Amino acid sequence: MDSYETSKFLDYIRPEDDELLSELREYAIKNFIPIIKNEMKQFLETLIMIHKPKKILEIGTAIGYSSLAMIRTMARYDDCTNCSITSIERSDEMYKQAMINIGRAGSEQVIKVHHSEAGDVLERLANEGESYDMIFMDAAKGQYLTFLPNCMKLLKVDGLLVSDNVLQGGDVAKSRFSVARRQRTIHQRMREYLWELNHRDDLKTSILDIADGVTVSIKLK
Repeated sequence: MDSYETSKFLDYIRPEDDELLSELREYAIKNFIPIIKNEMKQFLETLIMIHKPKKILEIGTAIGYSSLAMIRTMARYDDCTNCSITSIERSDEMYKQAMINIGRAGSEQVIKVHHSEAGDVLERLANEGESYDMIFMDAAKGQYLTFLPNCMKLLKVDGLLVSDNVLQGGDVAKSRFSVARRQRTIHQRMREYLWELNHRDDLKTSILDIADGVTVSIKLK
């Protein structure tokens, strides 16, 4: 079975989204808005149920699809009355859409979205002494390495750092001369980010070929 057949089969057996999330996915596809793929959503939900984080920091809200998927998974814990998600989105339009969708879901009290540059918000949160059980990185790919130092300050020991789209459809494994010139800077920065994750003494990282590639790193004591 080739990769296309495998993907089609997994799509066939995958549970469908609820009505609101299905609507948001269709809207994102129609309007060319990047949101997490189905297989990434399912993996993320499984990871959350295993790790049971109570505070999640998300970098890259888009229209709120992943925030809502995560908070609905968190709501299934027996002891998650104080669970929350803090998310960051710099785009005016995406922020507006996210707030509408979060409001439609009735999740305004448990999902807080910062409308600003991610680097600025991360630095402020770190200076304020905030900490999180899990950080989901799904923003500008060329900035992952720049965001990492403050993410490490914000992540609790034994916390998870999950980074999406790290393999860029397999391009990250290619020579920089094999990718389009306009993509070479991002290509190089992502390779540097993956190297850093794999060689830090305070992280244990696994890279998985799911969707466009995902890393799962645990912060060590």
